[in-house]
Amino acid sequence: MSDQPANAPVPERQLLDEHAAASVLAYAADQRAKVDVLASVLEDIAANGYPSPETGVLWETARDAHLARLADEQPRVA
Repeated sequence: MSDQPANAPVPERQLLDEHAAASVLAYAADQRAKVDVLASVLEDIAANGYPSPETGVLWETARDAHLARLADEQPRVA
């Protein structure tokens, strides 16, 4: 918990410009979507148990696919 008393004044905030605010909102939406996916997976596990290892994807395959997606997103440096 905070060491400040409950009745401490709230510090003033510095407003973001329009583009920065839009970027923060977009990032928040992206993170919320990722958390929603994680929550749905956890809810499914809680309701139905763990998936069978035979039906899953090997971690190496998932890793390589993720690294390929990241490489496609990186700007090419000449």
